[in-house]
Amino acid sequence: MDRIRRASTSPQDPGAAPLEARRVAAALPPALNKTFVVEVVATTGSTNSDLLARAADLRNGHVLAAEAQTAGRGRRGRQWVAPPGASLAFSLLWRFRRPAAQLMGLSLAVGVAAARALEDAGATGIVLKWPNDLLAVREAGWAKLGGILVEIGPASARETRVVLGIGINVLPITAQGIDQPHADAVSQGAHADRNALLARMLARLAEVLAIFEAAGFASLAADWNSLHAHTGLPVTLLREGAQDLQGIAAGVSADGALILETAEGVHRIVSGEVSLRV
Repeated sequence: MDRIRRASTSPQDPGAAPLEARRVAAALPPALNKTFVVEVVATTGSTNSDLLARAADLRNGHVLAAEAQTAGRGRRGRQWVAPPGASLAFSLLWRFRRPAAQLMGLSLAVGVAAARALEDAGATGIVLKWPNDLLAVREAGWAKLGGILVEIGPASARETRVVLGIGINVLPITAQGIDQPHADAVSQGAHADRNALLARMLARLAEVLAIFEAAGFASLAADWNSLHAHTGLPVTLLREGAQDLQGIAAGVSADGALILETAEGVHRIVSGEVSLRV
């Protein structure tokens, strides 16, 4: 979660088994064994930063997962710390045969894959918050379950290297310094341990990224809208350096922009400009 300072879990918690590359590989569908190379480290600063630094030397589909991150990053510079044994924090290096300008909506597409993987593991009440958060439905509202950070690496005339980072709270945690309600996959009904859950994530990512490569986000917009937490609800968009906008969230467009219906008309909100609060 954003701004976690301290967290603890019990070693007896279900799903707290150590991450192991061989166990992840064994849980993958056989057809994907050549698609992904899984690497697990005990501790690192940031799996995203590590893959970005090594992108030129790694093959497509390289996965880096860490038991603990000391300098994990969320959107807009926020800190994301993965408590040892309680979270699933990993990054995937992917090469697109598209220029970076044609990758709009990619973080939303990754959100669809992550949500579907959690559902595959038995979790219920999983929804998406624009542009890159996974939420869990609670009686009192929503609680943050995970987040996505997509970073563009070096590009050539033939391809664009992208690092896709995902952080998921898998087990209940006790933490200080969290400024919003938080949830975990096990409490939402997920029954897979972290190795199996990572394998499910990779399987869904392979499916969604193939669709995105072929047709862009437009082919996934309906899937994202079906998972949107705030469709039809009044929201306030907090904009840096500009006046806040209030209106009705009307889902996302074919390019991933949030559509906000206000008294003054319809606004298209582009990723990176705003923070959304109900």
